[in-house]
Amino acid sequence: MSIALEWAAAHTALASDPKATARSAQELQEQAGQTITAQGIGAQRAMELFDQVLLPATRASDDPMNLAYIPAAPTRAAVAFDTVVSAANVFGGLWEGGAGAIFAENQVLRWLADLLGWPSDAAGVFVSGGTNGNLSALATAREHARRTRGGKPAGGWALACASTAHSSISSAARLLDMDVVMVPVDANGHLTGEALEPLLAADERICAVVASGGTTNAGIVDDIASVVEVAHRHGAWVHVDGAYGGAALTAPSARHRFDGIEQADSFIVDPHKWLFAPYDCCALLYRDPRPAAEAHAQHAAYLDSIDRGESNPADLAAHLSRRTRGLPLWYSLATHGTEAYTRAVERCLATARTVAAAIRDSEHLELLLEPELSVVVFRRPGWDLEAYRRWSHRLAKEGVMLCVPTAFQGEPALRLAFVNPSVEPDAVIAVLSGTMGEPDGS
Repeated sequence: MSIALEWAAAHTALASDPKATARSAQELQEQAGQTITAQGIGAQRAMELFDQVLLPATRASDDPMNLAYIPAAPTRAAVAFDTVVSAANVFGGLWEGGAGAIFAENQVLRWLADLLGWPSDAAGVFVSGGTNGNLSALATAREHARRTRGGKPAGGWALACASTAHSSISSAARLLDMDVVMVPVDANGHLTGEALEPLLAADERICAVVASGGTTNAGIVDDIASVVEVAHRHGAWVHVDGAYGGAALTAPSARHRFDGIEQADSFIVDPHKWLFAPYDCCALLYRDPRPAAEAHAQHAAYLDSIDRGESNPADLAAHLSRRTRGLPLWYSLATHGTEAYTRAVERCLATARTVAAAIRDSEHLELLLEPELSVVVFRRPGWDLEAYRRWSHRLAKEGVMLCVPTAFQGEPALRLAFVNPSVEPDAVIAVLSGTMGEPDGS
């Protein structure tokens, strides 16, 4: 036990590197061997294998030069307290078993609800990630429609979203036996109420609309105000997927992009993305939690004695057992204060704007859109997808920077995601200017 705790204590303060170090299963088998045996290999050997073989075969998500996908940059306080959460081993599904821990989680959820401008009886729960959060919210929307519309329509249920919505939306629709109606976006990539209106008028199956509060690929925030107005006029639930971008609600310079979210019905944000918490943590909130409880509360002989008057996280999502995964965020917020979070998010936004300006002014790079949040999308004219891949692989292998190819408006491109306030924009600009001059990406 002490070996693991000592390693955790030391690793909490360690720097990381941005190398992409995934290895094949065959390589790992050769290096680690069979670790699960009848007699065990002992704590010392198991820790050595983790430290020297297994962990080096993973990617450092919190390195400042990891700018691929949506990385993570948890505070040291949050990382340290995640060990406390595991050691405490609190059952966080029901108030009866985890009252104190759930109380602390609820204070964080209240802070988020206040950022949304939601009423005092709004409520939520921490789930594992955005996929679970989106699935649970859309299940609530479907069940709410079934009760309020008098049953399932002849053609089944459907949800509406833009093609830029996260892939988990289509996955949730499959699991919920819902069709997906794609809504065209405007010239700047936004879902709007104007485009949504004729589809809702023509298709009574649509019971939910999903708006993006910061698309993963380009950081675009849909026109939430017009989407909410049109959707509610047609009796459709509005869910805002802010898994990545919802953290920008803390930043005064970006808050206006979320206008209208005050009237949305449900919302998610992943603190393990841009609110500086460790994996895995998604905050799911409901403006009115009663439809969620009606959709998700489980009933059984051994559960019927619990106090339904208290906050039971199991009632608000598709789960029963859960660890109190919101506590590392609570501890970090309690330690540093919400103003520190605002400063950190604003720093990421400023970094994105600075790097975007340098790309715009570059002789050999092209900025593809002005960043709305902290994702910068650009291209190197003259490079094809293979050139992007060669460049990306070389920088990753050398441990310089992680930046992987994507597609934007059907064409190969590159993107940088700034969610770590430790990123130095000048360092990123120096890498771009020093490595992208070659015409073939080599």
